[in-house]
Amino acid sequence: MNQRLKDLYVHVSVHATADREHEAAVELLLLTMMADHHFSDAELEEIRSISQDSGWETQTFSFDQYLGSAMAKVRDAMSDDTVDELLDDIDERVTSSVLRAALFSAARDVAGADHELDLSEETLLGQIAARFG
Repeated sequence: MNQRLKDLYVHVSVHATADREHEAAVELLLLTMMADHHFSDAELEEIRSISQDSGWETQTFSFDQYLGSAMAKVRDAMSDDTVDELLDDIDERVTSSVLRAALFSAARDVAGADHELDLSEETLLGQIAARFG
């Protein structure tokens, strides 16, 4: 493939990387949900809806199957004070320009699902906007 085509498609998700990107997106949305150290059923259902509505559910990726692993990863980052490193990792894995553009809006929807937005959620949303918005 010539370099011009490679440059055009470098940020388009392909099947081989889609699951990895969807895992990263779920982690980001769970991080948003847990930023205030509380989570609600409304926030979790919002993430599940985003996953389903965005077409992330495939034969090789399931939100419900990945939820436990992603939750553990986010909790570890929060307890070890390595949230910035987790954000860096998520940032590296999400290469699709379409998904990157949608992440801030999705995170904002998750943060507002419980109708409460505290300072820690606002701060995280600012970081997400700077990275993905």
